[in-house]
Amino acid sequence: MMSHDLLPGSENMPMILASETPSSHQRFLEFFTANIQNPNTRKAYMRAALDFMDWCAARGITSLPAVQPVHVAAWIEDLGRGHAVPTVKLRLAAIRHLFDWMVTGQVMPSNPAHAVRGPSYSTKKGKTPVLSPEEARHLLASIPADTISGKRDRALIGLMTYSFARIGAALSMEVRDVFVQNRRLWVRLREKGGKNHEMPCHHSLEAYLDDYMEAAGLRDHPRSPLFRTIGRGTGVLSETALPQANAYAMIQRRAKAAGIDTAVCCHTFRATGITAYLKNGGTLEKAANMANHASTRTTQLYDRRSDEVSLDEVERILI
Repeated sequence: MMSHDLLPGSENMPMILASETPSSHQRFLEFFTANIQNPNTRKAYMRAALDFMDWCAARGITSLPAVQPVHVAAWIEDLGRGHAVPTVKLRLAAIRHLFDWMVTGQVMPSNPAHAVRGPSYSTKKGKTPVLSPEEARHLLASIPADTISGKRDRALIGLMTYSFARIGAALSMEVRDVFVQNRRLWVRLREKGGKNHEMPCHHSLEAYLDDYMEAAGLRDHPRSPLFRTIGRGTGVLSETALPQANAYAMIQRRAKAAGIDTAVCCHTFRATGITAYLKNGGTLEKAANMANHASTRTTQLYDRRSDEVSLDEVERILI
């Protein structure tokens, strides 16, 4: 279900839209609702749009047709002083897409963002922290499996590690998305763009999911959320899907309890699983397919095998 928490009402429109017509307000809102389905993209684009419009208002720019390429370029330059390059590029892309939408809706005569070049950025390796196979095994083994919360947390971390699942796809799963096919357990992930991605379970993940679902009595409720919050003070699963912020806090808590110093995040386990797969003879092409990446270039960002090579070389400095 679409959340409208970030969408301003007509009475709270950005100042730059105050002089526009109600149809312009409607066009602005439709960009985020009818045009963008992914909630994370919607949130990021709305943040970029509001930031730019607040920037314009502070400089006396009071209407969208008054926005010129020089204004967009100056905003991008300001952003670059306090934000990472990928963030700046994302926000420029958001403004370009928004203004394209407003131009086709005849709210703006042209798109001033098209003339602005974003900062250059190139990377061969992602910044996501990864765990060694030994650390990942230790973390999973350290989670107490005698409580529902422990079984849930182990199943969620195992899912991200062994199926390379994004946290958003994992948390949107329903019970029916864990199913048997060819006598093995499979998972169905709803990935970016609304695509369904199905993966057979690693035997360890199969054990974690079976244990969690059996103990929680989930199989009789196929259309309910697979990963749920725990009722306060009850130790019992609620009917509410686990929010991403709660999952992040859980991961931090479990890593700390396991004595892991690496600054882990939800994406850590996707990168850890991909790296472990490639270290054990897996191919980049198959890893891309398993991770549901459109390009192997994206998968390469998760491949951290070169970290070990670098460490080995550093230890050659015998002083």
